[in-house]
Amino acid sequence: MTSGEMPIDVLSELLGDRMYSVEFVVNDYVQFRFDGQTGTNHPVVLNSYVWPSIEALGRTWHETDLGYADAIRQLAPGVVQSAVEATGTGIRIELDTGVIVIHPLLEEVFVEIAELMGLRSGAWVVWRPGEESFEDLV
Repeated sequence: MTSGEMPIDVLSELLGDRMYSVEFVVNDYVQFRFDGQTGTNHPVVLNSYVWPSIEALGRTWHETDLGYADAIRQLAPGVVQSAVEATGTGIRIELDTGVIVIHPLLEEVFVEIAELMGLRSGAWVVWRPGEESFEDLV
């Protein structure tokens, strides 16, 4: 990045998008797909390589909770109302159907925390412990 350039707030590109799909990939990670750019067949994809917590149905759900997978599935279809990231809280995506929170413990991370690709701007991002919004995980 050259001086004078502002970083792209990649999560803000999700605002107003519909999350239409949740996919559990083997037993390793969960993938969320969003509508993305209108008129294309290219969804925005968020891979969470750690199990996110889910705020829905009146409580917070964790991967070890009975009903966790059902709580995640209940988020789709949901429209993104806000999407933010911050040190100490990680990634928080609020849908009209519930909330996805990605902020693991350090021992839950193998290499990467999450990856977002397919954005309108062409940007993509990978989150790792000790970097940016996860600098508290060292």
